[in-house]
Amino acid sequence: MSEAVQLDTQHDLDLGWMDQHGPWDTKAEQSKYGLTLADIQLGDYGNPPAESDNQTGRPRGAAERPGSYRIGNYAVRTKSEIWLDNASFLYEEALQRQWSSATDIPWHTIEPLPEDVERAMCQLCTELCQQANVEYETVASWIEQMSYGYHEVKVFLASEVFDAARHFDVFRKRALSNGGGLGLESRAEVDRVILQSKNDWTSTSLFLHVLRGSFTQTLYRYGELYAHNPAEKAMFARCLQDKARHLTYSLAHIKYSFSQQPGKERVFQRVLSIAESQMVRDLKDPVLPESLGVIMGHGVEGVRTGMRRVGHLLGDFVRTYLGNARYVELDRSDKLAEGLAVYRDL
Repeated sequence: MSEAVQLDTQHDLDLGWMDQHGPWDTKAEQSKYGLTLADIQLGDYGNPPAESDNQTGRPRGAAERPGSYRIGNYAVRTKSEIWLDNASFLYEEALQRQWSSATDIPWHTIEPLPEDVERAMCQLCTELCQQANVEYETVASWIEQMSYGYHEVKVFLASEVFDAARHFDVFRKRALSNGGGLGLESRAEVDRVILQSKNDWTSTSLFLHVLRGSFTQTLYRYGELYAHNPAEKAMFARCLQDKARHLTYSLAHIKYSFSQQPGKERVFQRVLSIAESQMVRDLKDPVLPESLGVIMGHGVEGVRTGMRRVGHLLGDFVRTYLGNARYVELDRSDKLAEGLAVYRDL
């Protein structure tokens, strides 16, 4: 007989943990997609509270245990600060659409490019690495502040952290895979604003997803359009798919948050005014626009044509951003920063 079993026989058993602490006889049934997170949102287990006082690691629906160690000081404790109704579906989509930058990108299709084009492509990849860094750092820092009462959102945002980490690594791999290397660091005015946004998660999401995310999504679209080989095309297409999912979360959450806090519009309009001014400052830095111009002009000799195409890219970004802001009932048509408004009709 093992020592552990001997101990059991020498002491009275408590077995109080076997008492019924919550709803019992819960039987989740799998859907056609398997047993998903949405399938187990049953009864009391599926109802996120309007406010959560859980400061431990207790899963929603588990019984409280007196004296449990407090592992967090969760600042995000209300449903209006974090929720959206389809978080569990977005999480399952994120799982089903995972991809590997090592094996799902046909790296063997990359062939040498003219040096000026390669330098420009590596500079774009450097910028996109930096944007991905900020995304996963920002989202991760907020996840640890969110109560476990809203696990659907926490696990989805964890998938976004992983997505952003993969975006970082795929663009770094592209920069180092064709005889080039990393380029010049961005001045990153918008990055600074995102990282310093500490007031509430919804405001941070406005910065990170609605403004910066609309820009990154547009860069991915044009990156796929002007790809030099199947590897680049696959890289941008897969990142674009991920970015669309991140934006879907943000837009649905912000719209929900607005419905619960109707008096916040003025605050959020001010938030976007600040963010837009920083975006204008970033766009005045010639490094990214010129590198895009070289890529779209197929070299330095065609850069004038390429810069006109960059203007179209910026026009697409501004219109996408305005549409996303309008969707969450933040009409920026008459408030848009002048430095962005110049691109609206390009």
